[in-house]
Amino acid sequence: MFEKILIANRGEIALRINRACKEMGIATVAVHSTADADAMHVRLADESVCIGPPSSAQSYLNIPAIIAACEITGAEAIHPGYGFLSENAKFADIVKEHGITFIGPTPDHIRMMGDKITAIQAVKAVGIPTVPGSGGAVGDGDDAVQAARKIGFPVLIKATAGGGGRGMKVALTEADLPLALSTARAEAKSAFGNDQVYMEKYLLRPRHIEIQVLADSQGNVIHLGERDCSLQRRHQKVWEEAGSPALNAVQRDEIGGIVTRALSRLGYLGAGTIEFLYEDGQFYFIEMNTRLQVEHPVTEALTGIDIVREQIRIAAGGALELKQEDVTFSGHAIECRINAENAFTFQPSPGTITQFHTPGGLGVRFDSAIYAGYRIPPYYDSLAGKLIVHARNRNECLLRLRRALDELVVGGIDTTIPLFQQLVREKDIIDGEYSIHWLEQWLVKQKHA
Repeated sequence: MFEKILIANRGEIALRINRACKEMGIATVAVHSTADADAMHVRLADESVCIGPPSSAQSYLNIPAIIAACEITGAEAIHPGYGFLSENAKFADIVKEHGITFIGPTPDHIRMMGDKITAIQAVKAVGIPTVPGSGGAVGDGDDAVQAARKIGFPVLIKATAGGGGRGMKVALTEADLPLALSTARAEAKSAFGNDQVYMEKYLLRPRHIEIQVLADSQGNVIHLGERDCSLQRRHQKVWEEAGSPALNAVQRDEIGGIVTRALSRLGYLGAGTIEFLYEDGQFYFIEMNTRLQVEHPVTEALTGIDIVREQIRIAAGGALELKQEDVTFSGHAIECRINAENAFTFQPSPGTITQFHTPGGLGVRFDSAIYAGYRIPPYYDSLAGKLIVHARNRNECLLRLRRALDELVVGGIDTTIPLFQQLVREKDIIDGEYSIHWLEQWLVKQKHA
């Protein structure tokens, strides 16, 4: 087992990884920008190294500085968390070249799943169902028109190197296609330096269902059930549930079995998440995230399995302690992403937190690195914390969530707490009747109410 791990991230996820390491008896190294000198993950780590100024490009994305921090402190492994360098195959290569362990999948698997076209081709070859699509990058003009006609309108145009909704446009009809293509290409070029796009069938009312997996170096692969991440704004998740209100145990076992067999054939290593669109009883692969997910706590609540601990054990060469039949699912869990944003305009709200009180009680967890007096900097993602509740069933979970949201206080800045206080009381949410388009449609109604 490792004696010292460097955490190449910040905020709540850096603190989450630090906790897992401490419980395993592993010393930790925090890295930070000058803007994060007083951050909680820096305060609680055993050592800390400043790696640059506030800009992410000069600090949390600064590979030479992170490697140097490892060498200075003697850290044997790097945990990248999520975001930043977590799915950067070049970074994983460099870490390995310096004799340091990257806590994550192999660079080859990161590279394979990082390009949407190669990912679709790879998973299709091992039996994972995919959305009908172009099967590769599409050009302009007749090439695009023919591909769209073959798929059938409406179609979704997506950047091959994309993520987070950037470089993604819908063409409802053939007349919409030229503008959708040119806009998607421009966004992809700006965001990723790559204007290649591909095309998929646009599903009208799908849910977003993802399967969490763990795979060790001995060839063992297990799944930890599904998460429903259908409540989204601009393709960004805001509320996640485990399990999904749309699935039953038979469907969970079926898609979980398909995923674990597929990743076993691919020789996958570490934690990963296969994401699907789900409509009319059918699953359609959209992407694989080769890292820890923001929403991993709802799976931990349901299974009692510490996913970060398992990542560390796997990276150290350990075998999975559980077989698939040992994994059990208890109750229901929901996570709300509490952002430092206006609840309805979503305008970022950096600033100093003047009041802070977290909810408590049975089945309530708040993952955050904020505290009273802390100043949220304007340079990074606006996630301030994650409220996770767990109960015996979904109805009890919703009631517990309502109570916990009413207890949560974050003063001095705007947050999305009021948004969730409304959502948890909405009939469609209570009934579990929503798709990936529901939240944006609801927000439009609220704006004009």
